[in-house]
Amino acid sequence: MAIQVGDKAPDFELKDNHGATVRLADFRGHKNVVLLFYPFAFTGVCTGELCALRDSLPKFLNDDTQLLAVSNDSIHTLRVFAEQEGLEYPLLSDFWPHGDTSRAYGVFAEDKGCAVRGTFIIDKEGVVRWTVVNDLPDARDLNEYVKALDTL
Repeated sequence: MAIQVGDKAPDFELKDNHGATVRLADFRGHKNVVLLFYPFAFTGVCTGELCALRDSLPKFLNDDTQLLAVSNDSIHTLRVFAEQEGLEYPLLSDFWPHGDTSRAYGVFAEDKGCAVRGTFIIDKEGVVRWTVVNDLPDARDLNEYVKALDTL
């Protein structure tokens, strides 16, 4: 079961597509976080979603908000994907231990070996304020993220 609105967001420490360590706790007290889980780089729906975020980046990466996208791909795969698609926000690797962060948020599909499409908006105090979880083939509505962020 996925983390619910009102829950404290589980902390994590993951490497980004450049090999830098990113911790959720580093944003506490400073920024709201849009935490987006997606199945795999280079797939149609995932590429579409992440490029839509790229095209609306000022709404999701600014003085008040940090966008973090998480998949179960390796950092090397994520680096090439980000370069190819011009993604200038952190792509985090939940590759090893495989899916630990995805499992902590309740969005890891054991039978598929990857995260489903889960999005969590976490406030500056580390509390989940909005969430949506979609199955693998179902893209999320970017406008819903914007509306949720506007309420914080």
